[in-house]
Amino acid sequence: MNSGTIAVVEERNTFKIPVTAIILTFNEEKNISDCLTSIVGLVEKIYVVDSGSTDETLEILKQYDAEVIQHPFENYSQQRNWAINNLPVTTEWLLNIDADHRVTPELASELRSIFSTGIAADINGLLASRRTMFMGKWIRYGGHYPTYHAILFRRGFGKCEERLYDQHFKVEGKVEQLKGDVIDLITESLSTFTARHNKWSDLESFEQYQGTLRNNSKLISGSLSGNPIQQRRYLKNMYDRFPLFVRPFIYFFVRYFLRLGFLDGKRGLIFHFLQCFWFRFLVDAKIYELKKNNYPYTTAQD
Repeated sequence: MNSGTIAVVEERNTFKIPVTAIILTFNEEKNISDCLTSIVGLVEKIYVVDSGSTDETLEILKQYDAEVIQHPFENYSQQRNWAINNLPVTTEWLLNIDADHRVTPELASELRSIFSTGIAADINGLLASRRTMFMGKWIRYGGHYPTYHAILFRRGFGKCEERLYDQHFKVEGKVEQLKGDVIDLITESLSTFTARHNKWSDLESFEQYQGTLRNNSKLISGSLSGNPIQQRRYLKNMYDRFPLFVRPFIYFFVRYFLRLGFLDGKRGLIFHFLQCFWFRFLVDAKIYELKKNNYPYTTAQD
């Protein structure tokens, strides 16, 4: 490799892409440092929207070139959309990641290459897969990888779905898949994992019971011929139409046996059972409880 080629490679590796990163935090002292380290030097600007952290998160943030904005938390979609609509962003592109996410070196290099050569004018979003880490193990099977998310989109062409749980960013226009991954540290302990999923089951069961997810034009539409996010939503919508208490058994069987989840070993067994069966069964049980108690319906969204 001659000196000219080396110089080009070094310049590409230090090139800051014209992107603003947005990170939401609340008591993320265990995660925020590694998250920021993965994008410092990659993006032009970093905003952290904090919702009143009481641990060491804010002290850690002082060590990084990131601007911290305080905003009360209502739910994830409202917080994300508030950030998108109200932060003084000057770049054309936005990167949305969570505090427990890390941009891999491969993805960082890919983004530098893409932005240095230019992105086609008709591409409004970039999809990257999450690489889920559970109890220190990468969950590679069971249909859990790759799972694509619209982590990058042009300002004005993307927003977060208005739903209580399992929100995705909805992009207007064409999207393109990236090869690099985002590492997702899904839990720090089984206690945290089950506590979070118990809370999320409240939100998922309530939305399914109320019917606010059906025929909602504000949500990503499911389509087998669409992009990976639309394909995944199509399968989720199909799952929702199966009978309560039957669908968790089917889902676990498909994910663990047909989609080879058993190849993830003992930690994979724990993950797939809790995520594919226990969580889904808990959602169904809470829907049943809402029906049994005749919980009042509200008007579903158009």
